[in-house]
Amino acid sequence: MSGTLIGPRGPLDAAARAQATEAAAATLRGQGVRVLATLLDNDPAWRVADLAALQAGVVHVPLPGFFSPAQIRHALQASGADALLAAPDTAGQLGLPAQPLALAGAPLALVRLPALPVALPPATAKVTFTSGTTGAPKGVCLTAAGLATVQDSLRQALGALGIARHLCALPLAVLLEDVAGAGAALAHGAEVVALPLSSLGLRGSSSFDPAAFDAAVRRWQPGSLILLPQMLAAWAAWLGARGERAPASLRFVAAGGAAVGAPLLAAAHALGIPAFEGYGLSEGGSVQTLNLPGADRPGSVGRPLPHARVRLAADGEIEVAGTLFAGYLGQPARDPQAWWPTGDLGRLDADGYLHVAGRKRHVLATAYGRKVSPEWVEGALLAGGGIAQAVVLGEGQPALSAVLWAWPGADDARLQAAVEAANAALPDYARVARWVRAAAPLSAESGLATANGRPRRDAVLHVHAAALGLPPATVPDPVSVPSVETP
Repeated sequence: MSGTLIGPRGPLDAAARAQATEAAAATLRGQGVRVLATLLDNDPAWRVADLAALQAGVVHVPLPGFFSPAQIRHALQASGADALLAAPDTAGQLGLPAQPLALAGAPLALVRLPALPVALPPATAKVTFTSGTTGAPKGVCLTAAGLATVQDSLRQALGALGIARHLCALPLAVLLEDVAGAGAALAHGAEVVALPLSSLGLRGSSSFDPAAFDAAVRRWQPGSLILLPQMLAAWAAWLGARGERAPASLRFVAAGGAAVGAPLLAAAHALGIPAFEGYGLSEGGSVQTLNLPGADRPGSVGRPLPHARVRLAADGEIEVAGTLFAGYLGQPARDPQAWWPTGDLGRLDADGYLHVAGRKRHVLATAYGRKVSPEWVEGALLAGGGIAQAVVLGEGQPALSAVLWAWPGADDARLQAAVEAANAALPDYARVARWVRAAAPLSAESGLATANGRPRRDAVLHVHAAALGLPPATVPDPVSVPSVETP
């Protein structure tokens, strides 16, 4: 059964969606399109374009609106996209002939691009570009069968919750919303509300208005949401400051894309937000493990979903298997069923819950030769209260340092107390000897984080090295931190 899409022009049921999809697929076939890039805001038209590409045998390359012009150019060239579907004003900026194309009532434009064909792994249906830690996103080639398996796995896991409506709070152009959000919800017959992201308070990759978001949630009364950690934190802080609770319609709020942590989850639950942390990667089609109501262990990222297998290498690196990607753009194809090293370190507890300890390549080696995962220390800092974001530095140094972004109202004494509490729970070689307040929030907008909230560690060091007395770092992309008043 397939649910109804709701957008700014009203509902689009399964029958109307099928009719719109067939018409769009016929246009793509008639134009001889091989690789279709889309640069669209959230709207039922996005889903129609996605389904039409699949039906026409065209590779779909969704581009998030928060990509920079340079990243968009890179993605178009790397994927060999020979057509772009976008809003008319966006398409007009390219200076190329555009054909009007209405999808689900949305006036769009189809632009043919002068692209050269690019070799893709067999059965590639979608190419998603990771945000990465540098300016050039990496193209991950996914198969339709693999994505459908992930979607069905999530449908099985969430089916018992009786979710009747899902509100898209992330861009449909990212897999987390495309597959785990809207795709899984439609698969089990739920309504999916897909509205321009600005109407939910989200602009770009990191500007988020919790008041506008809260108003949208109360208007639409969804049963499920997917949020990035910084969105969950901002909404929880907004509710808490007003003594309010989240709407009772919510049954499940997935939080992922970056580390969430038990303190934030506890704060969310206290405000009526049923938040549960999961773990996944683009190479796995979105989600591999997930905490669920009745099977929840805060501090972990949950147990493997039905489609996924998880194991640990001898050095603690997390490896996953079960319908993964077909390969990267420009690299040899791989077996989608083969095990894949994630680059993350972790452990599996006795009950099968996965605990992520940080990135393998981020391990710091101190001047005394001790190896420390900065994410481990950062988690301890966040648990102490007052600290909203933390980045731990100290490669080749005798002691660790930290850059901290505080919750509103947290003074230096509160931050110092949180650092001391973390140090008391850590071995001596993993304790923080010096800290400074961050010059700006750790966000994509400031240049200090990726679009999904992971810190750009070299950029953080580059900006704060002098204040910490550390050697400066060289960053691959210029970092311009805006003037921000520290709370």
